[in-house]
Amino acid sequence: MRASAFLYPWDVVGDPAAPDRVARLGVQQVTLAAAYHSTRALTPRHPRHRIVAAEHSAVLYPPDEARWSGRALRPYTQHWVPGEDPYGEAAAALAGAGLEVHSWVVLAHNSRLGADHPDTSVRNAYGDRYPWAPCVARPEVREYVVALAAEAAVRPGARGAELESCGWYGLAHLHAHDKIAGVALGGAGQYLMSLCFCEVCQEGYAAAGADPERLRGAVQRALEPLWSGRSEPGPGDRAGEWAEVEKLLGADLAGATRAWRDDVARGLQEAAVAAVRAAAGPDFRVLLHADPAAHRCGANAGVDPAGLLAHADGAVVPCTGPEAERAAVLAPFAERLGERATLAANFIVVSGMGGSPATLAADARHARSLGANELRLYHAGLASDGDLEAARRALAEL
Repeated sequence: MRASAFLYPWDVVGDPAAPDRVARLGVQQVTLAAAYHSTRALTPRHPRHRIVAAEHSAVLYPPDEARWSGRALRPYTQHWVPGEDPYGEAAAALAGAGLEVHSWVVLAHNSRLGADHPDTSVRNAYGDRYPWAPCVARPEVREYVVALAAEAAVRPGARGAELESCGWYGLAHLHAHDKIAGVALGGAGQYLMSLCFCEVCQEGYAAAGADPERLRGAVQRALEPLWSGRSEPGPGDRAGEWAEVEKLLGADLAGATRAWRDDVARGLQEAAVAAVRAAAGPDFRVLLHADPAAHRCGANAGVDPAGLLAHADGAVVPCTGPEAERAAVLAPFAERLGERATLAANFIVVSGMGGSPATLAADARHARSLGANELRLYHAGLASDGDLEAARRALAEL
């Protein structure tokens, strides 16, 4: 199975040993961050630092001023990696080690954007804004996301791109010193708390047949038993989550939210992929980080598998965890997989982040039996030497 390891440019820039070390893992490709959100990252082998603090969402290359001139929403530049073009420097070094480089582009996840332009953020049923979650229904946000996808994906030397958070973002996000776990919401509660009530979304619900104020009240009433402790979260599986949403809101209101949100997400995904292809050409491979339950939000944006595979070259899906969960995410894509489409099983290989590199070979075989035809390893820059060695042995065994 073809395998790719995720990396940040700061894992490579300033560390001349990094490209060969990654190549020795046995991967054929690196998925290299070109646009990324704020993070604090460990660099356990870098000769110059051990921690990188990426203070805000930023592009890791020099943005094209002509493309962004006059736009209110534009990408932020970074200062935590030395050099004018850290992505380009890292990509060239990795290619020199015989590795194919693909761009890793985070789209609708940007706390700095929400802080500077609060009206662009998702606004929940209580009026609270989520600065980390741009509302992708807003025309100015969609225009920004599509333009960013085209620019950040098509970097010199890149042979393809993977688009993360290309869809709805919502409540679930590890914000700075996160303190939202006191009430267990479950999947249905997460969906209700992720519904946006900005003026654009309210118009969208109305067009789909749901009075926005009636919907807002229904969401608040549905959540009240969770806040007061009179109710427990519903089922954790994808189908059960949606059945619980329909139970809480009623089928008509729930269906109206999905009609609006599914249409917005599908339009964004199609436009982003088309923009990347227009900039790069038809042979440039474009994958989306995705979840097969369209109601889910986040980095692995909820999609209709058939719809995604109709316009993108494939999907990258999270596969760390039990076999049942792996089957739940892979099977809906595998059933619709064309002859040339990619279904990449994404495994965390960092033990401290919940990964299991020691069982990677067995887990990858299971994923292959379910239809996966590629592997992703998250994350070669964050893993310890022991975890990398376990991943190397697994890839050699495969």
